[in-house]
Amino acid sequence: MHELSSSTHTRTNSRFIHIEGSPRTYDRNKILVVLLVSLMMSLLQVSSVNTALAAMQESLHATDSQLQWVLSGYTLGIGITLVPAGRLGDIFGRSFVFAFGLAIFTVSSLALGFADSPLTLNLLRFVQGVSSGIFSPQITGLIVQYFNGRSRAKAFAYFGLVVSMSVAAGPVLSGLFIAFFGADLGWRISFAFNAPLGVVGVILALTWLPFGTELRRLRKMWRFSKRKNTSDTQNEKKAEQVCNKGEVPSDSSALAREPQNDRKGIDLDPIGMTVLGISVLAIMLPFIIHASWWKWLVILAGVALLAGWVWWEHRYKTRGKLPMVDLDLFRIRSFSYSTAISALQFLGAPAMFVVLAIFLQDGLGVSALASGLVTLPNALISAYAAMWAGKRSYDHGRGIQAFALALILFGVLGMVIVVWSVHLGASFWWFALPLLFTGFGGGAIGSANQTQAMIDVPANHGGTAGGVIQTAQRMATAIGTALVTAVFFATRGTPTTASWYFGIATAYVVIAMILIAALILAFVFWRDGYHDRHGTKSKIATARKPRSRSKVLRRKASSSRKKTTAK
Repeated sequence: MHELSSSTHTRTNSRFIHIEGSPRTYDRNKILVVLLVSLMMSLLQVSSVNTALAAMQESLHATDSQLQWVLSGYTLGIGITLVPAGRLGDIFGRSFVFAFGLAIFTVSSLALGFADSPLTLNLLRFVQGVSSGIFSPQITGLIVQYFNGRSRAKAFAYFGLVVSMSVAAGPVLSGLFIAFFGADLGWRISFAFNAPLGVVGVILALTWLPFGTELRRLRKMWRFSKRKNTSDTQNEKKAEQVCNKGEVPSDSSALAREPQNDRKGIDLDPIGMTVLGISVLAIMLPFIIHASWWKWLVILAGVALLAGWVWWEHRYKTRGKLPMVDLDLFRIRSFSYSTAISALQFLGAPAMFVVLAIFLQDGLGVSALASGLVTLPNALISAYAAMWAGKRSYDHGRGIQAFALALILFGVLGMVIVVWSVHLGASFWWFALPLLFTGFGGGAIGSANQTQAMIDVPANHGGTAGGVIQTAQRMATAIGTALVTAVFFATRGTPTTASWYFGIATAYVVIAMILIAALILAFVFWRDGYHDRHGTKSKIATARKPRSRSKVLRRKASSSRKKTTAK
């Protein structure tokens, strides 16, 4: 059975890097700028839409169900493409797939500004979600590929900073567009303003990313797929020489070192991609559209398909082929633990803001602007926490995850206290205080979790790993939001003042229980690495470091002395 290989090269933390097969010198700071700008564009399209929903409904005369698909279409589009796109990036080259996805995202954003019907709007939102799902996993994959050690932790710190700032800026930005340009033109600009940013992003991607090496790699792969019996021994030796020189290998050398790819050329695993996409769709859809009794049948079918997909991927690999997701990824303890912790966090934490907005606006009659300002300090301190944790995640990432979850849990319990304080006459602005704790915890765990999840992942599987993590987060968010809001509305009962307080308090208790489970898992992860920070080496982990020559000589000398004594 083939094992997942990893890069054995040594990468320095210098700003400029050299890549095999390219005469150019690449600037890692510029690479990071391209990636983070695209990340910002994607997240702004998520956070800004909520503020513009009412304007869209008025402009297009959309029904509530049609309006719901503005959110659901994007979520489903990105959810079903993350993992397949991550693997495509690992195979064809992440820079190539990144630029392709960003180009589609740019065109769809511009087209959304000219949507003339709810159907057109929803179809374009789905396309926008698919395109975001294409380039999003390449961001984490490229960070893993071109950054290592503390520089990777720092890159993920900036990643967390952009996430926090985009979440905070999105609603404000769309609100300003609507205020200055009117309801009809304002929501259209909130989509179309991504077009010039996207054009610049694609140009910079073609200029600053190692794009030429991947084009050459594609040509080699097509030729290689026609010569299945050609040996790649020379390529492996060349890759080893490059690694010993401390250079960053191109994806082609990583491909040459991967056992599954020898003599196989391009292997896309179309059945695996299809089954996983359908299973993710079946699991997420019932929670998004709030279907009736039949949703449980769809969910069960989705879970069954997911189990079948796991079986297929295992069987596909045992046949000597390259699966879409090598299941040996989950043998990396840092990846498995961090993915599970992140999924549990996303199962509970995002729903906290959903029920708070409903409670403030519908229950207390607070304006949308005031409701957004209550959560603004949360987003701002989250940005600071992302940088704070990023500086410490490489050495103390496991402990930071547990600490951050404890802060989020403390903040959620504080929200319950504020709920009943407001019921007794306190101002709703007091919600900003416990949200400071949840904000710091959320920003800190974002950087620490990303760093720890990818710290031991082989560079040639970074895109796939990033897609798996983001898919788990998307599915958890959809399920958790549906669960918590259902509890909120069920316990709220009739729309009386007292029942609103009881409903949101109960919802926060459910969130707290989910966070306790995440905290326990984070504590186990921290204890697991107490004596060995990076965990034991597994089949997927990097190759064992060679012993130094001095140690080898000392061992030989000791062995010789023992033989002499015995004689």
